[in-house]
Amino acid sequence: MRRVGSLERVGGPLRRKEQNLGLGTMMSQEALHPPPRCVRSVSMDSMEDYWSEVRSITENGPGCQDEPPDERVDEAELEEAWLQEAGLSALLCGVPGDTPAEALLSTLTRSQAALVHKRLDNYTQTLRKRNKQSVRHVRDVFPGSDPPVSATVASKKPPPCHPCLTCVCVCVSDHSSGCMSDDPPVRETLLFDVPYSEGASAARKESGCQGCLRVGRDDAPLPVFLPPSPKLGLTGAQDLSSEDMKKIGYISLIELTTFYDALGVELKRNRTTRGKTRESGLFGVPLATLLENDRKKLPGSKVPLVFKKLLSKLEQTGLQTEGILRVPGSASRVKHLRQELEAKFYEDRFDWEQVRHNDAAGLLKMFIRELPHPLLTLQHLPAFLAVQSISSYRHQIQALHLLIMLLPEPNRDTLKALLEFLRKVVAHEEENRMSLWNVSMIVAPNLFVSRGKSAKLEEMQGAAGAAHLVRLLITNQDLLWTVPCFLISHLRKLNEASSGKKTPRSEKGKKNLLKRWNMERNKGEKMELSGLLVDGLIRVHAPLHAKVSMALLLDGETKAKDVMARFDCENGSRNRQYLFEVGGNIGERCLDPETYLLDLYHVNPNCEWVFKPRNT
Repeated sequence: MRRVGSLERVGGPLRRKEQNLGLGTMMSQEALHPPPRCVRSVSMDSMEDYWSEVRSITENGPGCQDEPPDERVDEAELEEAWLQEAGLSALLCGVPGDTPAEALLSTLTRSQAALVHKRLDNYTQTLRKRNKQSVRHVRDVFPGSDPPVSATVASKKPPPCHPCLTCVCVCVSDHSSGCMSDDPPVRETLLFDVPYSEGASAARKESGCQGCLRVGRDDAPLPVFLPPSPKLGLTGAQDLSSEDMKKIGYISLIELTTFYDALGVELKRNRTTRGKTRESGLFGVPLATLLENDRKKLPGSKVPLVFKKLLSKLEQTGLQTEGILRVPGSASRVKHLRQELEAKFYEDRFDWEQVRHNDAAGLLKMFIRELPHPLLTLQHLPAFLAVQSISSYRHQIQALHLLIMLLPEPNRDTLKALLEFLRKVVAHEEENRMSLWNVSMIVAPNLFVSRGKSAKLEEMQGAAGAAHLVRLLITNQDLLWTVPCFLISHLRKLNEASSGKKTPRSEKGKKNLLKRWNMERNKGEKMELSGLLVDGLIRVHAPLHAKVSMALLLDGETKAKDVMARFDCENGSRNRQYLFEVGGNIGERCLDPETYLLDLYHVNPNCEWVFKPRNT
């Protein structure tokens, strides 16, 4: 491997002057005054795939996504938007929102509460400077003259991490030098037990700049972070109800902002713009609108049908094709196919046989670029880009993890479908000659809203950083779509605080539940259960089975898969069904087959247990 041009990656806000790609950077002093060894001139070839894609985007038009907001920033407006997205709109004017703000505040950690205090105080102070009346003062929310935590400590962010000049560089593959590493990727378990923000500040103080990253093009194995194996089981984003995932979004935004604050990374937000968008068609239509139209044709659709069809077409014809995604189709042909799709897709009259794999690739990338709002969302795009300024892989993954939890459901599901496809492309690298780095370089400008600007030396690091983010998304996608255990625990506390329920089941509660069960069963079964006033007595309901319910006494080794197997054995199962916990301190959760049920029973003793298909 040879090192080509040491460039400094600067934490904090990105300069708009060099941000036409949304990925502006500055040249370091080392780049301006290179040392005598290990420095070569940066060539366009080192980023060939990236800039080739940028040129293709330029030739095919800039797309129709929202333009970045202008430089004028209304702090009060941005703070108001943050509080609203965090489920704390009631703090602004005292009007209740979707989630009781008092309940959410009561479940925050000390550092999270300090962060909310600081954001609310900034909002009220900004309004005061503008001579506007704020309905609620920060002291109305956090009584007393002092914040809930020492705000003077919590509000003093550590200085942003500016990677040392020798630590951040653009690396170019040099197979002849023998520097390519054949070592397998390091696999490491990412702990989910405590909020990421809790350990971020201490870890950063200990590591200093030692964790600064080298963003390389050489496809050296990235560390792969694995989820833990908690006794309560893992929870995918698709395993929770929409209402619970909405609350997870509130908590994730507060935690992400606290996490960035602890790391000294400036978290900026774009203002959302409200413009007219198409309400019909396929391209340039908001994802939510497109799915609403799709569900008239196929109820329950979570990913746009045309997007799924394009991915399917590429999987059928292009995975083994050399240069898939890289080799563009004819611009005029792609434009013609797009017009045909718009006219014939919903009527099932479109001839997919005429679509070549490079046509499908062009249409796929065009679909992403022409979304009226970026797939990663306009307001959170700066937060995704800010991941580049975080100095360790572990913290980068943690930041991306929280950002995925923040995405609206249509965006999160569509992004997952895209990343699953890209992983398949990389898996066929021997046939299609598309490495992880190649794929990431081509996808990055489409995801990060490239406007198509000529390559310049100082833009090289930004390009590599964007591709690095795509690499992390592809290689860690299974973990990133798993809801961290600390967010599930926080959700349970929030639901309990909102409903006033207490988790521990009293003896009276156990007796009442047993009485209700007894009323449902025959006399013989009542006699069998009457003496079992012990932990772990549950009844599993299976509304689609002949035997609609079953009483079970759990022990410390009973897993969800054991109950599932018992129902399948006794009733027979035509369709795949799962065990759910419903109610109590959760809305609805599809259980991981490895969940230890007695442990879950102790955490949520008031839930119902239901055996049913995932999609009902």
